[in-house]
Amino acid sequence: MATLNQRGGKLYFDFRWLGTRYREYSDLPDTAGNRKKAEAVLKHLETDIRKGVFDLATYFPDSPRLKQSSNPQRTQAPPTATVARAPGPVDYAQPITPRFQDFAEGWFDEMKPQWRKSYKKNIRLTLDAHLIPEFGGQFLADITKSDILEFRARLTEPTERRPKGLSASRTNHILVLLKQVIDEGADRFAFTTPYRGIKPLKIPRSDVEPFNLDEVKLILDSVQAPFREYYLLRFMCGFRTAEIDGLQWRYVDFERRQIIVAKTLVDGHVEDTKTAGSYRAIDMSPRVYEALKNQHTRTGKFDYVFCNNDGAPISHRQVSRRVWYPLLRSLGLKKRRPYQTRHTAATLWLAAGENPEWIARQLGHSSMQLLSTYSRFVKNLTRQDGSAFEALIDQKFAPSAKEKAEIGGGAA
Repeated sequence: MATLNQRGGKLYFDFRWLGTRYREYSDLPDTAGNRKKAEAVLKHLETDIRKGVFDLATYFPDSPRLKQSSNPQRTQAPPTATVARAPGPVDYAQPITPRFQDFAEGWFDEMKPQWRKSYKKNIRLTLDAHLIPEFGGQFLADITKSDILEFRARLTEPTERRPKGLSASRTNHILVLLKQVIDEGADRFAFTTPYRGIKPLKIPRSDVEPFNLDEVKLILDSVQAPFREYYLLRFMCGFRTAEIDGLQWRYVDFERRQIIVAKTLVDGHVEDTKTAGSYRAIDMSPRVYEALKNQHTRTGKFDYVFCNNDGAPISHRQVSRRVWYPLLRSLGLKKRRPYQTRHTAATLWLAAGENPEWIARQLGHSSMQLLSTYSRFVKNLTRQDGSAFEALIDQKFAPSAKEKAEIGGGAA
């Protein structure tokens, strides 16, 4: 078993390797902070010895044992072993930090109690698929800005599996997680984060392709009966997919004519809404009220508003594949994601002249976010393109009766 000791006020490592005892000294003063850093290195040292991949020169390049022999003892990683990057010699001028994988695993365990299940799953997948394979073997303080930028460039490059490479949005999400881990390590181990000055990739404006009123009516008149109420609520309430799929009758208040958005359904798990702003009350219009009353006669005995015959919530993937996309094809409408029903609700409300603050509350948006996202569609839906403003100006600056008489007289 390896231990950490001190002599003359300086820390040294005491361990056995290949049957020989080693005492390797550092220049680190015996302080609480340095002990914490050195213990992290000690943990990796023990792991490498146990796995048979320990290299004395990697950890202690100035070791007297290396100078005693022109052919120093050292082991090589077996052919089956894979290391993301060679960690390189330990530089005692730099803070002693754990490897990225070990620190990321510890950080993940610390943080996961505060995360939603779906978010936790996404973080786990990102660590396993991208960050640990790339940086897992590196010590935190050895990761450079150049390493990060090269990694980002590779993510966006086309591959056989991803001919277009990862999108800017997905790449940014991966890099945000990397930044969180590295910044936390920099804070704990007192080194300068290499992430400073790295800006996110520019993301193209999201596709907002709302349906017009004629298309909405056509869809609702054509969709098969069991799903008419489902899509009517999506078009007229602005639900996100996870919100309407997770809607339960206990959150439908017929007396106050409100729908409380409190839960979501993600990958079969019921969770709280994504953000505090997503928790909201949606006002029922007469058509929405009537639709929910009709739906209650079918599923009122179950927990979920929209469910199968056994009371289990519907699968939006199956509904989209079996109902939504075939319906659009049969009607000759452009293929659009079901999420466009939310965009449709927003643009129709705006076109009808509803107060933007009210619309923002219905959607769980800020009013500024609402206007920046949807306002450009209003003129197309209402056939207004500044004519109201022109009418106001004409009225304000219209010539008086006397001026009209003078103009008329002059013309004569």
